[in-house]
Amino acid sequence: MHKSSRSFIELAKEDLATARRRDPAARSILEVALLYPGVHALWAHRAAHALWGRGHHFAARALSQAARAATGIEIHPAAKIGERFFIDHGMGVVIGETAEVGNDVLMFHGVTLGGVSMNPGKRHPTIGNNVQIGAGAKVLGPVTVEDGAKIGANAVLVKNLPADHVGVGVPARARDPRTDPELMLDPTIYI
Repeated sequence: MHKSSRSFIELAKEDLATARRRDPAARSILEVALLYPGVHALWAHRAAHALWGRGHHFAARALSQAARAATGIEIHPAAKIGERFFIDHGMGVVIGETAEVGNDVLMFHGVTLGGVSMNPGKRHPTIGNNVQIGAGAKVLGPVTVEDGAKIGANAVLVKNLPADHVGVGVPARARDPRTDPELMLDPTIYI
């Protein structure tokens, strides 16, 4: 899920295509490559993650912080990020050290995948595949967000979220869109 055998160039091309597919405002590959901070942060994270994996922790953190200064997006070099991950608008995103993000995850600005403990070990969320996280949402602690789930804008999720459910509110409650007509009528609740 997190380790790809493909080259950086192949992954970069896929990142550009993902941004074009996910963002209707993206007009060209060149525009995405030059002007999308979410894509830049992801590329910097891949380099920092490789450094971290080789034991160059200071260099990895330095690169991560430089990317943060340039993009407004902080991804810890040890975090595990899946393929076709896209951060729309980007500013204010924080992804903690032990966070894991699956494939095909869409995230908006202001999202935090944070911890609630100062103790070492797993303390950040695990995000499944095909998950959407709305603007300003906070996912805190070693919770699991299962495949296909959605987290509403500004929700604060501190418990596990089942597959294909929607987490909304503070603290977030899991709602099933198959049985909750309000979610079906107004998707802006969770975007």
